[in-house]
Amino acid sequence: MDGIRVLIVDDSALVRNVLTELLSLDSSIEVVGTAVDPYDARDKIKLLKPDVVTLDIEMPRMDGITFLKNLMKLNPIPVVMISTLTHAGADATLQALELGAVDYIGKPTANESDEALKLFQRDLVDKVKAAAGSSSKLKFRRSLSNIDRPVIKPTSITHKNNQLIAIGSSTGGTEALHDLLSVLPGSMPPIIITQHIPESFSDRFANRLNRQSELSVSEAKEGDVLKAGHVYIAPGSHHLVIKKYGHQFICTLDSSEPVNRHKPSVEVMFDSLSELDAKNITTVLLTGMGEDGALAMKRLVDQGAYSIVQDEATSLVWGMPGAAVRLGAAKEVLALEKVAPRLVQYLS
Repeated sequence: MDGIRVLIVDDSALVRNVLTELLSLDSSIEVVGTAVDPYDARDKIKLLKPDVVTLDIEMPRMDGITFLKNLMKLNPIPVVMISTLTHAGADATLQALELGAVDYIGKPTANESDEALKLFQRDLVDKVKAAAGSSSKLKFRRSLSNIDRPVIKPTSITHKNNQLIAIGSSTGGTEALHDLLSVLPGSMPPIIITQHIPESFSDRFANRLNRQSELSVSEAKEGDVLKAGHVYIAPGSHHLVIKKYGHQFICTLDSSEPVNRHKPSVEVMFDSLSELDAKNITTVLLTGMGEDGALAMKRLVDQGAYSIVQDEATSLVWGMPGAAVRLGAAKEVLALEKVAPRLVQYLS
């Protein structure tokens, strides 16, 4: 395979130099150019034909969001946003993912430790490689998001036997979750979600989904009692663990170390369900890089849980779902748009 051609767009010379240096450490990536603003980037994209663009959000002359909007209309190529992981940055980054950016990474600071820079470099390289592999999926994703799909009408969803739906997702997951939750009826059993997301993003992400769904979506809080018609999203700072007290399921926030390099981790959430009655649990793995959650999904399926995995054609990155399929953890492998109707049908 030829090297992945990357164009770096950032108004900071320091950031351009750091990103160039870190990406160039990987022999399969070639930084073919840098641009100081979107006008410069537009000319260099035509000239250099990069496979992936890294894009700063805050720039002079034209901001990254406006440029991304134009780029996705005229020449959709994979974009990784370089974002400040602040509350203000969160809103802009979530908007960028909605517009078609593949992923995002927090902007490196001047005083990063060597260890932090190594981790940043590994994440950056992984995200650029995943973005390069997703180019064929961008058109599908845009066509799906342009369809106005009505909410599925439940036939007769019942909430007997403490039914529970647990969903894990990562790269591409913010939009996959939007597509899924926006068509589910308000009568669903409780839904718990772990999406790999920074601490400053999770509350805003939950609020955004809440506005777009018949379900009541919120960031999970310590002690929340799971209720039908409600969705609980793991905060970006903690693993989400479910415990049973009497007939109630309770959210517990776990501050232990990352698992599979992630906190929150899908693996931790799924494993916390092993004490419950597996035949009442439905697990779902959506698009995402890596393998987080796949092994724990297999353990739950072996105990009698049901499982649905997003298929490769509709996953922006078929890492987590692909791992579940390889392990034999997937009872069904479905296109993203078929997951919601199947959940309703299965629970009805």
